[in-house]
Amino acid sequence: MPHRVVEQVAQPGAEQVLSTSVDGWTSGFPVEVLDGERTALVAYGMNGEPLPAEHGFPVRLVVSGLYGYVSATKWLETIELTTWEGRDGYWVPRGWAKEGPIKLASRIDVPRRGAQVPADALVLGGVAWLPATGVGAVEVSVDEGPWQECELAPVASTDTWVQWRLPLPGLPAGRHRARVRAIDAEGRPQSEEVRPPAPDGATGLHEQEFEVVG
Repeated sequence: MPHRVVEQVAQPGAEQVLSTSVDGWTSGFPVEVLDGERTALVAYGMNGEPLPAEHGFPVRLVVSGLYGYVSATKWLETIELTTWEGRDGYWVPRGWAKEGPIKLASRIDVPRRGAQVPADALVLGGVAWLPATGVGAVEVSVDEGPWQECELAPVASTDTWVQWRLPLPGLPAGRHRARVRAIDAEGRPQSEEVRPPAPDGATGLHEQEFEVVG
């Protein structure tokens, strides 16, 4: 049987998009998020195939720029509009913040912690992300030195994680510590304040120690 699409106009007072899965899990985010600028969709396929069960078959809600705990409902059963205080998503009564915008972040993937790297082959690399806004630049500091701008790989959209790399030929032998920070597409730098994941996402700069040999 073909699906029937029903268009409805939100009533005054609608402030929250609340979704529920078949197992009763809920999540909610502000209506203003659906401004027509960011990606927000009900996904029924993945890589040209029906959505796998582990990813939410038959359909899953996907909203760019929001942490999954307020938006990424798997095995989606219903979507409704309510007031902001009228309902709480599953994680809110358990101590997590009601709003969950993704924070600008970056990490160093290579070299791995404690790795030994030949001086003539030293390249730092990793990823940075801020879905719905995008990453404008990534910088690395080695041994508390000046920030050095990294090369960024091309991306498909602002929703895509950005790969970065920084060749460092000539770094002297011995142990070194590098840290990375991202700057978003609107010029705002990543927060250096160290905060845990709860209640609304971790912050701080990722660091990696490695050894240059040869």
